[in-house]
Amino acid sequence: MSILLREYYGNSRLSARQILSDPVLFLAFGFGSGLSKFMPGTFGTAAAIPLYLLLVQTGSVVYGLATLAAIVGGVAICSRAADKLRVHDFGGIVWDEIAGFLVTMLGVAFSWQSLLAGFALFRLLDILKPWPIKWLDRHVDGGLGIMLDDIAAGAVACLILHYWF
Repeated sequence: MSILLREYYGNSRLSARQILSDPVLFLAFGFGSGLSKFMPGTFGTAAAIPLYLLLVQTGSVVYGLATLAAIVGGVAICSRAADKLRVHDFGGIVWDEIAGFLVTMLGVAFSWQSLLAGFALFRLLDILKPWPIKWLDRHVDGGLGIMLDDIAAGAVACLILHYWF
């Protein structure tokens, strides 16, 4: 048994190999980053950084469309993953963190400082879940519920970054 990975995931008791070989679960688990026993949300957010670095070079229209696709597709991905795991919002489902980080950085001029600040702000808001983020987390179910609190955390972080940078 690894100190970094769980033996089984969810009430379906899926193995890491099963998760990595299933396209929906592979995406839901943030390309494998959500397999971590410790801080899967932080690892999921870190997995978003290479995607962000790629998208930030494409311009605002492509970045915005890709972020929208990550959100809309994420509702289905997270819903199907929760069904497969038989657990609503299992900690290893981190696609919501990936989409939330993309929202955080929406329209923010790239710099290493803004990237680090965005990462820290998004994680802080996602962990603390101030109102209305906590309300969304508790009152919206399904794939939309899994996604919505992270999208809200990303939107708040984005507003703060636009004011700050």
